[in-house]
Amino acid sequence: MIKLVITGVWICGVTLASVYFALQTASKPVETQEQADFFGGLDYVRSDLISIPAIFEGQVRGYFITRLVYTAEPEVLNSLTLPPHVLITDQLYTLLVGNRVIDFSRVEEFDLEAFRAVVRDGLNEKLGRKVFHEVLVEQMEFITKAEIRDRERRRRLPPPPPKTVGESN
Repeated sequence: MIKLVITGVWICGVTLASVYFALQTASKPVETQEQADFFGGLDYVRSDLISIPAIFEGQVRGYFITRLVYTAEPEVLNSLTLPPHVLITDQLYTLLVGNRVIDFSRVEEFDLEAFRAVVRDGLNEKLGRKVFHEVLVEQMEFITKAEIRDRERRRRLPPPPPKTVGESN
């Protein structure tokens, strides 16, 4: 009888110890040095929703709408004389309206990685040092003038009258 009680206590002890050990190891994140360098110590700057007109052959063909997130070192961000969102908005207008990085006549050939690199590198070049490490896309879309007109037309149409019971199509 005593052997049975001792065996039961031993099994309970081993089970509790293994559950405790499993919870302790599961709650500790496994972090490599590269992840620590990438995520540790950087601030995330979220830009406002930016709407940039897509001008092609002298006419507005639509609007490029985007919201980007930038990673940057907090000490450097605090030392800037301009707020980061002003720099970001200016860089996007320079690239999309001034330099025409995106060919809006062929939007289907858009290269997202190249766009992110051009924005990041342009911001860092403007500041004269590496401030912005990564450009992350939160939202991005291109709306043509035809789509805008169609949305406006649908918004102005009166709602269809309600159907009565027994009415056939």
